[in-house]
Amino acid sequence: MAIAGPVSAEIKIALDSAKDLENSGSYVWANAFSEYLNANGMEAVEYERGALGGEAEKMDQVQQGLLEVSLSDTKGVGALDGHLIPTTLPYLFPDWESLDRGLANGMMDKINAGTVPQGVRVIGMAALGSAAGIFNTKHPVEKAADLADLRMRALDENQIGVYKLWGTNGTIVAWDEVPNALQTGIADGYINPPMVPIMFGHTGFIKYFTNAKVGLGSRTIIVSEDWYQGLSAEQQAIVMDAAKAATEANRAWLATRSAEMDKLREAGIEVTELTPEAWTEFKALSAPLHNMVPLPEGALAAWQAAIGE
Repeated sequence: MAIAGPVSAEIKIALDSAKDLENSGSYVWANAFSEYLNANGMEAVEYERGALGGEAEKMDQVQQGLLEVSLSDTKGVGALDGHLIPTTLPYLFPDWESLDRGLANGMMDKINAGTVPQGVRVIGMAALGSAAGIFNTKHPVEKAADLADLRMRALDENQIGVYKLWGTNGTIVAWDEVPNALQTGIADGYINPPMVPIMFGHTGFIKYFTNAKVGLGSRTIIVSEDWYQGLSAEQQAIVMDAAKAATEANRAWLATRSAEMDKLREAGIEVTELTPEAWTEFKALSAPLHNMVPLPEGALAAWQAAIGE
């Protein structure tokens, strides 16, 4: 199959959220990335969430060289190389500074050593907002015991494991099915960064938020290795510089997120701040998961060394 040189070919960027520069951290990343490419002679076009398929379809297209850039589910990319999975675990990274330090101190290279042979290059991680907390439709949650009567939406088996450690139950629900699940009582809540119910229009039924600072919500930006290797050295440098500029824009946006709790309150969601004792309890309850999740040998220790712990 003959393809025109990558210089003239459109670079497709598969978005994962609405084009909302105020509330969507991943769109802040994508927008800065595409603007940098376009300003430097590489034509980039943003495609709406879902336009190029779901997570699995996007991953297939990236691996086959049919899709150049995707803002992808971090756990999905982690299935290619498990060194990425610790970034999704609860109470492991206190903040984005520590995660960025780890990536810069060798973890990005470790991740790519596993993903590149499978046709995928990781070029960055986008922060989705402040640390994730606990949303629900029923009542305030001030301590782990308050979750007992709630059935929580889970992304996967790992998250079900977290809920069990906290003394409650989870049920796996696809993201697009979440509004229906919350309205029909299939699920009573979920863990997500603070702006998620506002971004996705869930404020009609989500009424309570606990700022539990569970973990860092992210999207992982991947590019097709097939496409990347077809670029000139100069174009590869432009792509990596664009990723750097996009990450800087995303982290600058993150620094402005102190108003998130006020936005939740304005949307009619009651916000609960945990006492230090309650937060420490959640962290202690979650710790066993770090050893329950299958990870490459030494992955946790490598992260801890890279972030200087």
